[in-house]
Parts: sequence; C-alpha cells; structure tokens
Amino acid sequence: MKKTVLSRLTKRRAERTRWRQTFAAILRSAMIEPRQIEITHQRIAIASLPGAFQGFRIVQLSDIHHSPFLSEEEIVEAAHRANELNPDLIALTGDYVSHSRNYIPGCARALGTLRARHGVYAVLGNHDHWTDCGMMAAALTEQGIRVLCNENVRIELDQSYIRLAGIDDVMVKCDDLATALLGTHQDETRILLAHNPVIIREAARLGVDLVLSGHTHGGQINWRLLTGREDRKTARWLRRPNRRLKGSMLRGHAQLGSTQLYINRGLGTVVVPLRYGCPPEITMIELTR
Repeated sequence: MKKTVLSRLTKRRAERTRWRQTFAAILRSAMIEPRQIEITHQRIAIASLPGAFQGFRIVQLSDIHHSPFLSEEEIVEAAHRANELNPDLIALTGDYVSHSRNYIPGCARALGTLRARHGVYAVLGNHDHWTDCGMMAAALTEQGIRVLCNENVRIELDQSYIRLAGIDDVMVKCDDLATALLGTHQDETRILLAHNPVIIREAARLGVDLVLSGHTHGGQINWRLLTGREDRKTARWLRRPNRRLKGSMLRGHAQLGSTQLYINRGLGTVVVPLRYGCPPEITMIELTR
C-alpha cells in the first residue's frame, strides 16, 4: 500500500516538473520570438493589373507599436530590412504607437528611413487614434510619408496606373470607403490600405481588388500550439464573415469573391510583450496578372 502511494506521488512530482520545464521553455521562446522578424513573400494575381505593373513589389509593415518593448533602433533595423527587398512601394497599415505621445516622434523618424521608388503610404489604426491621431499623421507627413485618409492616389508607371486608396480606422468609426474610392472605376486596379480587415465585406461589395490590413497581430500567441486546439475566443476571430471567404480573418491571405485580402502579423506587441508561434512579419507582395 505504501509503495503504491509513493509511486503515485513520484509520478505526480514528475508530471509537475515536466509541466514547469515545458512552461519555462515556452516562456523563453515567447520572449525571444518578438525579435525574430520573418520576411513573407506573397504573390497576388489581379486580372485587371496593367502589363507595366507585372512584378510590381509592395512591401507592407503594420502594427509597429513603438513602446518600451520595441525600440526606435529596432524599428530602424526593420526598415532597413524592408528597403533591402527593393520595393516599388511601401504600405504602412496602422498602429504605430501603443499608448503614449512620447513615442510618436521616434517611430516617425524610424519609418522615415523607408525608401521605395513610388513612395511610402500609410493609414492610421485604432491605437493611433486613442493616442493622438493628428500628431501621428503630422509626424509621418513630416518624414515624407503620405497618409491616406479616406482618399486615393494614382500610382503611375509607363503611361499606365493603378489606384491606391486608404481609409481611416473602422474601430473608431472614421472610415469612409465610398469617399476613398471617389473617382475610381471597377475596371481599374484598386488596392486598399485599411488597418482593420473587417472592411473586406464592404470592399468586396464595391469591387476592390486587394485589401492590405493588420490589426490582428496574427493572434500574437498561437493558442493552438499551446493547447492543441482552438479556444473559443480565437475561434471567434477566425469566424468567416460569410461562407464565400476563403482563408481566415486572423493572418495571411484570404479572398472574398474577387476581392483579395492580406493580413500582416505586425512588428510589435500589445497587452503582453510576447509572441508564440506567430513571429513579427514584413510582407513582400508581388503583383502579377
């Protein structure tokens, strides 16, 4: 009897030790991963793309969240890596700071080192509004970055062009996609920068070709790797807006009708300075016909 009890106690102690070791290993990994930026290459085919834009490169960065957990120097290094991809255009899709105006100038300076042949364009996110959207937009503009606020521009190449539109943030109810698309037509290639990917429904109704978004951080912590299954909260993030959506609303490539969506996992973190199974991302999108 005593041997049986001792055996059970020994097993329980061994199990607790294994759990502690596993948790420590996961925590170490989660603390390291936010510094392990991944370059994602994504080819996207658009039927209406002008021939001159075949192979056009758009580099996307999102959710910088400059804060005590992501320094200005680290953002400069990420910008350097983006520049090395030889982009034709750079798209920034919001949330440049987390909570303090003090980080706005440094983030703008770091992003001001980005270089692309056809310019650097940005939209604002919910955290930018919650902090100081006017100050954020002005700081980016001072660095030569064009902030698109419910408007569009023509990107011209060899007597051809595409339309690049940008909307203000959906969560704070400042978005106006109809206004952003004024003067454009469905037979033109129209690419939309929108911080929050929920705009995909409206974008698909209006015939936008491609939406580039962030906001989700890709989930930041991949609970499936931790638990072996989706928890209910994560499942709600992944729920499709309707049955025609191919892909998830959490990260990566998806499509609703003829409208495509790419959700960047972001560079920074929120709530906790951890990532697990979801490294920070710089996306290099190559457009093709």
